[in-house]
Amino acid sequence: MIMVSKMKIYLDLIALTNFLFDFIMLLATSLILKRNAKFYRVILGALFGSITILMLFIRMNSIQLFIFKFIVSIFMVLITFNYKNIRYTIKNIYYLYLVSIVLGGFLYFLNLQLFSKNDGFLFISNDFHLNILISIILSIIFIYNYVKQIKKLKSSYNKYYKINIHFDNGLNYNLNGFLDTGNKLKDPYKNRPIVLINEKKIKDINFDKFLLVPYHTVSGNGVLKCMRVNKMYIDGMLCKKKFLLGLTDNITIDGVDCILNQEILEG
Repeated sequence: MIMVSKMKIYLDLIALTNFLFDFIMLLATSLILKRNAKFYRVILGALFGSITILMLFIRMNSIQLFIFKFIVSIFMVLITFNYKNIRYTIKNIYYLYLVSIVLGGFLYFLNLQLFSKNDGFLFISNDFHLNILISIILSIIFIYNYVKQIKKLKSSYNKYYKINIHFDNGLNYNLNGFLDTGNKLKDPYKNRPIVLINEKKIKDINFDKFLLVPYHTVSGNGVLKCMRVNKMYIDGMLCKKKFLLGLTDNITIDGVDCILNQEILEG
């Protein structure tokens, strides 16, 4: 234990805290990128990151400190995820810093909200042990939910597509499409898949010519107004599969104009 201006610094606890937070960040990076890093490599990477405690004994200016931290982070990534190629490594470093920034912001928030009576940084206070314990527990919960939401977001946005629909009258519309695996609608006449579209988005189209297609879903039965279209592009690729456009006002997904059918992409 070292005394500095009447302020106690517990080196063993600081080293342990640094290790735990580095471990959390490396593990979160592995989960987000699906690296499946071996547990012992995550531990070794976090242990190497703990050498930043040396900064307490070395005088550095801001530039030197940044370079030192960056070099340490590179070795942490190499130890944890190994080296495959430069792009792989840069992506690992980028996400490690991304998680670090998110976690750092969360800890700063905790400092303001829970430990605002303390003097200075979160880990130097009268309630040192309690602060660390609370911070670690809440950080694990926060990062767990952060990783969970990131995965959910990535999975969700992989189902979004840019749609360009051309009608016979020369009109065309740029819309946001979403692939819903639950959309298995087909017309019973020619077994064509149906793409659902918000009819308000194509209000300039003449709806006098349409097909009435019966449908059966778990929510009930009914008849759907459907139209033929000239052609449709999905992310710039021409859809060659024959399909119908079903008119609806019941698309509730935020920012989505049409619901794609799985068979459309298969075609």
